[in-house]
Amino acid sequence: MRICVPTMGLSGAHDLVSEHFGRAASYTFVDSESGAVQVVPNDTLHMGGVGYPPDLIRAHGGEVMVCGGLGRRAVAMFEERGVMVYIGARGTVRDAVAQWRAGQLEAATDENACRQHAFREEEGHEHGHGHQHGHHPEHDS
Repeated sequence: MRICVPTMGLSGAHDLVSEHFGRAASYTFVDSESGAVQVVPNDTLHMGGVGYPPDLIRAHGGEVMVCGGLGRRAVAMFEERGVMVYIGARGTVRDAVAQWRAGQLEAATDENACRQHAFREEEGHEHGHGHQHGHHPEHDS
């Protein structure tokens, strides 16, 4: 199975999980069987490119995405593309994959999506769960 983790840089398995899957600097893919790692820079709309992160992740063979959290619209986009999403990942890519393997992450649903991501927000608006948010088109409802 090909697992995707939104990451803060290009360090592969040692990189940190990005708090914002859509604005992650990169997506690190890990093959759950072989352990092979591939880092793909985020060149989607959020980073001045084209397309949405769920499309990029699926195009690179992502079957599972593990992240800290995401909004309702993103959950729906991943569901439409057949990518399973798990939330609650912390630490490095290695940590996140280990958390997923151990069943410590929760399957993302509309009910547990980060509600603050569901609406347009002003740049830098903080809403109390440890990080700041700007506008994220994939999260608008």
